[in-house]
Amino acid sequence: MQTISPNEIAAWRKAMPEAFRMSPAERLRRIALFSAFAAIFAWCLYDFGFSPERIVTGLSRLGRVLSFMFPPHVWTEWRQIADILNGLGETLAMAFLGTALGALVAFPLSFLGAKNINRLPLLRFGVRRGFDIIRAFETLILALVFIRAFGLGPLPGVLAIAVSEIGVLAKLYAEAIENTSNKPVEGVVASGGSRMQAVRFAMMPQVMPVLLSITLYNFESNVRSGTILGIVGAGGIGFLLSDRIGAYRWDEAWSIIFLIIAMVYVIDALSAFIRARFIGQMGTTR
Repeated sequence: MQTISPNEIAAWRKAMPEAFRMSPAERLRRIALFSAFAAIFAWCLYDFGFSPERIVTGLSRLGRVLSFMFPPHVWTEWRQIADILNGLGETLAMAFLGTALGALVAFPLSFLGAKNINRLPLLRFGVRRGFDIIRAFETLILALVFIRAFGLGPLPGVLAIAVSEIGVLAKLYAEAIENTSNKPVEGVVASGGSRMQAVRFAMMPQVMPVLLSITLYNFESNVRSGTILGIVGAGGIGFLLSDRIGAYRWDEAWSIIFLIIAMVYVIDALSAFIRARFIGQMGTTR
């Protein structure tokens, strides 16, 4: 394939400027799109009450709040330390259980939503729309519903994460399955293997590293979501954070926020290690 150098393009542009110039219709369309975007942006700023005075006032108040957070609080009583560690453990356990339960349900459902597995268009369409309906409900809304049903504590948070993950993971798993190469499948079938054997020995080795990576990423995200769920009463460190903010104990709130950041960083590092170790091994054994 012959490549064209930038100098040649510049020479052609200079020799035939009309060929590189936008047509009036294209120019008008771009101006209209930019004007519509600018109008929507300006209307949003006006409708939400953005003003320089309000921004300056808000920043000054934010500065005062941040000043209350320093220096961070250091807990000295073992009972307080145990409460904080228990909250962090609950948040981590909520994210782990919710992700695991969601993945266990989403994995078999994803095959029904994959085009190269489910050859029934109506069934596949219904399953895919089911994934969309589940994903339409925000995890926080699900947590509020489950709190009304099961009461306060980590259980509503686990169920909220699990239900939300079913829709998200099933869709991502199905797309990963659809993107696998069909050549290994054809090879297993040509060797006399059944359709199930083709999926097991030809398709799954291709897709498992992707599924593991998706699951680990969602687990990292759910650790952060678990903090928000705790604020509405689903247990975990978010409940303690909300309690400290409500009592205006900003130094303790900042310490809890720092611990949350540290926990997310550790989870991210461990997930990266697992991806590098296990996904690399899966890739070498295929």
